[in-house]
Amino acid sequence: QVQLVESGGGLVQAGGSLRLSCAASGRTFSSYAMGWFRQALGKEREFVAAISWSGRSVYYADSVKGRFTISRDNAKNTVYLQMNSLKPEDTAVYYCAASMVDWGTTKSNEYNYWGQGTQVTVSS
Repeated sequence: QVQLVESGGGLVQAGGSLRLSCAASGRTFSSYAMGWFRQALGKEREFVAAISWSGRSVYYADSVKGRFTISRDNAKNTVYLQMNSLKPEDTAVYYCAASMVDWGTTKSNEYNYWGQGTQVTVSS
């Protein structure tokens, strides 16, 4: 069992930056690939970024490539999402998730545990 708690969301102007954190409980954090997803109002949840258990493999949605960076610190049981050059269309609730597909996956149905989400709002 893994419990995930996101933090770091908020209101930022377009062009600004935010860093999201996701703290995981449990000793087996390093066994899981981690991902970030987002859901804007009235839209379906979409993949943002993922990282393998070791951190060696990372994946990004085309819409965030070059602007967002996913990383993890297995000693701290935490995964991060650094978001730069934010745009109004990045406004959404951001969720972190843990997957037993340890090399990483972009598919939401391959994630086993989900956090409650944190709101990110980008004003124009």
